[in-house]
Amino acid sequence: SAQAAAAAANTLAELQTALESYEGCGLKRTATNTVFADGTPAGGIWFIGEAPGRDEDRIGKPFVGRAGQLLDKMLLSIGLDRNVNAYITNVQNWRPPDNRDPSPEEAAQCLPFLRRHIELADPGLIVLLGAVAARHVVGISDGIMKMRGRWLEYRVGTRMVPLMPTLHPAYLLRQPAHKKLAWRDLQAIAARIETIGLPRVPGRAN
Repeated sequence: SAQAAAAAANTLAELQTALESYEGCGLKRTATNTVFADGTPAGGIWFIGEAPGRDEDRIGKPFVGRAGQLLDKMLLSIGLDRNVNAYITNVQNWRPPDNRDPSPEEAAQCLPFLRRHIELADPGLIVLLGAVAARHVVGISDGIMKMRGRWLEYRVGTRMVPLMPTLHPAYLLRQPAHKKLAWRDLQAIAARIETIGLPRVPGRAN
């Protein structure tokens, strides 16, 4: 049913409506809001996280709590801004109780919507935030420390889109010493953005 509902959507607005009407995921019954996405899809630079937390569930947008504030700083450091040229979503669109990771079954229930989301927005570059996103989007179960900083590819129609897993901002709040690793990844992302000609915010990059 998720695949049929997602496939029938021809715009992002239709996809959001289909997701909000979908009753096939048990997490929806305990969530306050469906968290679809935030930012500027036309910018072409996508960030995909794991699942909404408490603040995201309350407000209905992804990455608005402490981890989201750190993510915004990370984006600005390489000339990105969700209000201008970055787009943010999650693998799972409803908050799991107690902020636990979504189970494989729960993630799978939302994946048809995420795949259609990517097809409709046609991004130029994708960044996966954390191991859960990497596991479900590209099917790699290696630890995030092994995956981070590696360029992979994701097929969108007839194109292969560059994709990189990196550390989740919530993890960086718990392990601030690893921010230097995330900064290396951000520098590589900034370089690839320049190479493929995607827009950045003038004067914002370090």
